[in-house]
Amino acid sequence: MSEAARALGEDLARRTATTGTGGTVSAQVDGVTDQGVNLMLGGALVLDVPCPDSYRNRAAGDWVAVRPGARPVVMWRLGPDPAEDTTDVREVVGQVQTVRAVTWGTAAPSGSGWQEASVPWVRQVGDGQVELYLQTAATSEPSPDAPTSKPATVTANSSGSWRNGRRDDYRDFPFQGDWTGGGNLRGAWFYGTKIADACAGKSVASMRVSFTRRRGSGRNARVPMHLYLHDHTSPPSSLDLDEGPEELLSLSVGAKGTATIPADWRAKLADGTRRGLAIYAKGSRDYAAFSGGTITIQFS
Repeated sequence: MSEAARALGEDLARRTATTGTGGTVSAQVDGVTDQGVNLMLGGALVLDVPCPDSYRNRAAGDWVAVRPGARPVVMWRLGPDPAEDTTDVREVVGQVQTVRAVTWGTAAPSGSGWQEASVPWVRQVGDGQVELYLQTAATSEPSPDAPTSKPATVTANSSGSWRNGRRDDYRDFPFQGDWTGGGNLRGAWFYGTKIADACAGKSVASMRVSFTRRRGSGRNARVPMHLYLHDHTSPPSSLDLDEGPEELLSLSVGAKGTATIPADWRAKLADGTRRGLAIYAKGSRDYAAFSGGTITIQFS
């Protein structure tokens, strides 16, 4: 923790002791990090404030009760506790189609509702899944809807930064902007053909991408990501940018976030017209480095 943040915590502790506010102050979450949360506390940004395990589903914008001191600690969220996320349950239900029983024999089946299948069709749909379609001469009952494909998670094969038209070998992560006057940086994530391969033969409903703002890059306050598309399957000698910029996320240092990729970008990534994501900014104001780049694809 910085000396400024420590001094702020001590000052807040003294104010609390003299005003009798019950030992806590209110603060707003600026971003969620791997060590806790970044807080706007007393007009200053305090980084990596620890939280109890009971503070679930943390998100930027939450209001929390904080115990001041040399090292502030989040005590609880203010307001109602958010409902548990049931997205995963709905996704699983949408992926399941039940077969009650499998039997066979040389005679026709007994009972009503049976339909004779004249030609079977089969195909692979990825992730080790197979679809079976039965062609019938006539139907006595409508066919059930096919289950939706389970979400696909695509991670980048590699990433890096470029400056003045060439690869910056000193930076392992994507950077944007210029902190030292050496030239504006652009960074990118490379997925090969994995995005288009995951979408082949499927109807894409949405794509979401997650990033983390790396520590030690630029100012601590929130910085917007200036996102672009690119058409490279692997790191090139010179990085060309395509559609953009879009400011889908703004993160303080150490914070992580997830954003929905716009529909027109989603279509280009799904059909292979574009292959990955990039960042680029000018000057020091939005200088920052980011990691992550994991894309979650939902199908309909």
